[in-house]
Amino acid sequence: MKKVLVALLAALLVLSCLAGCGNGGKKEEANGKTVKVGFIYLHDENSTYDRNFMEGAKAACKAQGVEFLEKTGIPETNACYEAALDLIDHGCNVIFADSFGHESFLAQAASENPDVQFCHATGTTAHTANIANLHNAFASIYEGRYLAGVAAGMKLNEMIESGAITAEGAKMGYVGAYTYAEVISGYTSFFLGARSVCPSVTMQVQFTGSWYDETLEKEAAQTLLNNGCVLISQHADSMGAPTACEEAGVPNVSYNGSTISACPNTFIVSSRINWQPYFEYMIQCVKDGKAIDTDWTGSIATGSVELTAVNDKAAAEGTQAKIDEVKAQLEKGEIHVFDCANFTVGGAAIDSYMADVDTDEAYTPDTEVVKDGYFHESEFRSAPYFDLAIDGIEQLNAAY
Repeated sequence: MKKVLVALLAALLVLSCLAGCGNGGKKEEANGKTVKVGFIYLHDENSTYDRNFMEGAKAACKAQGVEFLEKTGIPETNACYEAALDLIDHGCNVIFADSFGHESFLAQAASENPDVQFCHATGTTAHTANIANLHNAFASIYEGRYLAGVAAGMKLNEMIESGAITAEGAKMGYVGAYTYAEVISGYTSFFLGARSVCPSVTMQVQFTGSWYDETLEKEAAQTLLNNGCVLISQHADSMGAPTACEEAGVPNVSYNGSTISACPNTFIVSSRINWQPYFEYMIQCVKDGKAIDTDWTGSIATGSVELTAVNDKAAAEGTQAKIDEVKAQLEKGEIHVFDCANFTVGGAAIDSYMADVDTDEAYTPDTEVVKDGYFHESEFRSAPYFDLAIDGIEQLNAAY
């Protein structure tokens, strides 16, 4: 009996070795790696931008069953670097920061801590920095803004048909934070979406010089309303613009989430990046010991670009059906947001454009991004680089 037991134990040891050796065993060991995620946010949940990240982070960490820590109100200064080090001290082995200006400080922390993964939204330098544990991520939100623009154009058509405005009076306003490619790409795609269904539309843009300033955003919206804009959208993070629209009874297309609870009479729809898919991907890579993409771009297909439910009280009849139709065309590649046949610059068509993709201090154009008749946004780098000033859009000011 003793000999049988010894033989069985020996067999079990052999099986254990087979299971624990080679690629299969390493994978199981990697899959069992404990992951703790640290998140660095520019503001807090009062910012629609940061709240959108927070919601995605909580959902992803819950789905993945991992612990996470948050740092809110971290400015784009050395405070970001210090926050990253503190998160490492608390056991985080993957850290994510959500604001463009966090990037250089995150890169410093990454270069000093090679065993920790650092991921960053809206950044531009990971693909050229040669820091193996530094990663950028974004999504093709220009497609979501285009769809939101379609909803805006539908509303303008309804206003024209009802006699509320003339075709020539179909002027939209846009509250932008900064005169950066990310904002320009966003408001241009929104405008092109609107013009695809309302050909007479024009648009004015007022910049605030801040990502989050409720007073400035409300003042910017009021400036646009005073200029005769009959519908307002935004790339800024407070409730300033939506509130101004609700008070004035002017239709509004928001960003990063529905404002229907505060603006039930004027909110039409909102586009947003859903960060949960990226966060889950990021966490799974760390669990599995796999490399995270240096420059990751989400899309409608990955569930990273979304629109909220349409508010039927404010939207034109048939808006959801039209959005669904255009979304299907985008997914199939039947239409392209920045189709060069649909816009001009200074009265001229565009058939070539060198964009600043590999960013340097001089922002030197380095990559041809027009081919097959359209501008290939977020394909050569995840962060937007469309910065053309197309006809039909007027910038009232600038803020860099």
